[in-house]
This record gives sequence, C-alpha cells and structure tokens, in this order.
Amino acid sequence: MLLSLELPDPIARSLRLDGPRSNQLALEMLALEGYREGNLSRGQVSEMLDMEFNETEKFLKDHGAMLGLTLEDYDRSRTALTQFLAR
Repeated sequence: MLLSLELPDPIARSLRLDGPRSNQLALEMLALEGYREGNLSRGQVSEMLDMEFNETEKFLKDHGAMLGLTLEDYDRSRTALTQFLAR
C-alpha cells in the first residue's frame, strides 16, 4: 500500500522528516507507535521495516518500545515451553 502525507514544512522539520531519509523515518515512527499501542506485533514491525529479528529487537530497545512483561507472562511462557518440550 502506498501512503502519502502532506505536512506543513515546520512540522516536517520538527519531526526531522525533511531530509533524505524522510520516508524511512516516517515508517519507523508509524511502526513504533503501532507497536507501543499494541496494534502491531514485533513480527509486523520486522516486516514493515525489512529487519531481521535481532535488528528489530535492537530497534525497539533503542527506542524504548520493548513490551514490559509481568511475572505471570514469564510463568505462562515457562509452562508452555515445559509442556512443549515434554512431548
């Protein structure tokens, strides 16, 4: 899908979208916000930004967008992994 936006020049400059990487930076902003809001998965962010798993993890960490997992989340993952490995 092609998405085109028109921004006033001062706003584009404030968002640093007035340079040669403006399309990539806008895509990164969209991916980060989508991930933070829970509308995009990590895999979808990888796909959007054409990144490998480790690159995406670093990108999300560098931008403070890692999801905070609770102790219950870790327990569920541990239980599921234990059950899977017991097969």
